[in-house]
Amino acid sequence: MKNVRTRFAPSPTGYMHIGNLRTALYEYLIAKKNNGKFILRIEDTDQERYVEGSVDVIYKTLKQVGLKHDEGPDVGGDYGPYVQSERKSTYKPYAEKLVETGHAYYCFCTKERLAEIRHSQEPGVVVGKYDRHCLYLSKEEIAKNLADGVPYVIRQKMPDTGTTSFDDAVYGTITVDNTTLDDQVLLKSDGMPTYNFANVIDDHLMEITHVVRGSEYLSSTPKYNLLYQAFGWDIPTYVHVPVVQKAPGVKLSKRSGDASFEDLVEMGYLVEAIVNYIALLGWSPATNQEIFSLKELEEAFDIHHINKAPAIFDFEKLSWMNGEYIRALTSERFYELAKPFIEKGIRNSDLDTFKISKIIQSRTEVLGNIPESVDFLDALPDYDLEMYVHKKMKTTLENSLMSLNEALPALREVTAWNEETIHNALFGLVEKLQIKNGQMLWPVRTAISGKQVTPGGAIEIADILGKDETLSRIEIGITRIDAVLSEE
Repeated sequence: MKNVRTRFAPSPTGYMHIGNLRTALYEYLIAKKNNGKFILRIEDTDQERYVEGSVDVIYKTLKQVGLKHDEGPDVGGDYGPYVQSERKSTYKPYAEKLVETGHAYYCFCTKERLAEIRHSQEPGVVVGKYDRHCLYLSKEEIAKNLADGVPYVIRQKMPDTGTTSFDDAVYGTITVDNTTLDDQVLLKSDGMPTYNFANVIDDHLMEITHVVRGSEYLSSTPKYNLLYQAFGWDIPTYVHVPVVQKAPGVKLSKRSGDASFEDLVEMGYLVEAIVNYIALLGWSPATNQEIFSLKELEEAFDIHHINKAPAIFDFEKLSWMNGEYIRALTSERFYELAKPFIEKGIRNSDLDTFKISKIIQSRTEVLGNIPESVDFLDALPDYDLEMYVHKKMKTTLENSLMSLNEALPALREVTAWNEETIHNALFGLVEKLQIKNGQMLWPVRTAISGKQVTPGGAIEIADILGKDETLSRIEIGITRIDAVLSEE
C-alpha cells in the first residue's frame, strides 16, 4: 500500500472561508490518522482572482489552527515547486502528449465564436458545451495555424457515448452519462493550465493518494478520471464532503456576508473551538463526544463517518462549544484573551480589568459579547424601575426602597472595601431585617448595574465599582424610586 499523501490546495483569493478550512482539516486528519504526509500547494493558475497578501493569510491560518504541513512553498520538499504558477513549464508537455494520443486537440476558436455558440445553442444541449469545430481540422490546417502563431487552447476530447463511473469514499459509485461532459480546456492560450488539468498533473507528480473536496465537484470528477486513464496513472481515493450551508438549500458565501475564519476569530471565537466545530460539520464521531482537541481528532477521525447530507452552520451550537472552551481556560489565559474586549466596553482605567474578567469567564460564550456585558461598569445606564420588581425574589418597589435605604449607611461604614466586607455588611442586614437574601441583593444589584442580567452579583459588582461609585449609584436608585412612590 502506498504511503498516504494528502494535499490542501487553496487558491489565493484573500480569505479562508469555512468550507476551505474544513477541507484542509480533513486532509490533515486523513494524513495524520494514517501516518502520512500533509502537503500545502498554492493553486494560482487563475491570476485574475489572485489577491495580494492572500498566500500569507493561508500560512497564518494554518499556523493558527495547528495544521502543520510537511511540504509546501515555505517549508520545501521533494516534490516542489509547490506554487502552480512556478510549475508553468510542467503542464504543456502533458497536454501535448494527450494531443498525440488522441485524448485532446488544439482549439483555435476566438472568444467571439465561442460566445456565438453559447447564444445559438438549442434547448436540451449542455449549456456552454463546445461544438467540437476544431476537432475536425486537418493536420495541415493545425500545422499552419501553429506556424502562423494563431492563439490556441488545448481541449480534452471526451467520449461522446456510454458512461463513466468512479468510486467515492463517501458517496459510493457515481455514474455519469458521457454526453453531459464538455470538452474542457486543459491548457489556456497564455500557456497556463486550467484548474482541473493542473490538479490532475500535480496530484500525480506529488503522489497524492487522497483528494478531499466539496460534493459540488462530484459531477466534474469523471473528467479527472478520464485524464488519469488517458495517461495510464493510478486514480487517487476521492473523498467528497457535503457542502456547508447557513440554512437548508442556502450555501455559505463570503459574498453574502457569511463569516470567514478570520471573521470568526475577530468576533471572539477561540481557534480551538472553531476547529472542533468545523470538524463536526459533515463528520460524526463513533461516540457521543463533542469536544475534541486537535490531537483527539487525529485519533478519532474516520472518513467512513463523513455524512452525505449538507451540513448546517449553526452559530448557536458554535457559541455553546466556544463557551465550553472558555470555561476550560485558566483565569490568566482567559484574562489575556478577554482584556481587549473588556477595554472596548470600558473607558474607566481605574476599574480592575482582571477582577472583571474573573466574574465574566463562567458567563461568557463569545468574547465579542463582552463589551456590551460590561459597559454598565463604565457608566450606569438608564433603566426601567420595574426591574426592581421580581416575583421570584419577592421584591417590590416599596421593599426595594427599604433595602436600599438600609444598605446605603451600612456600606458607608465599610472601611476595607472588598468582597468579604461587602458580603458581611449586606448579609448582616439580611439577618437584622429578617428578610430573604434576594430582597436585599436584587435591589442593590439593580441599583448599581441598571441591568436585568449581569456577569456577577451585587457583591462582586460593588467590589469592582469601588465604594464611592457604589454608594453614588445606590443613592440614584433611592432618589428615583422615592420620586415614583411619592407621586402615587
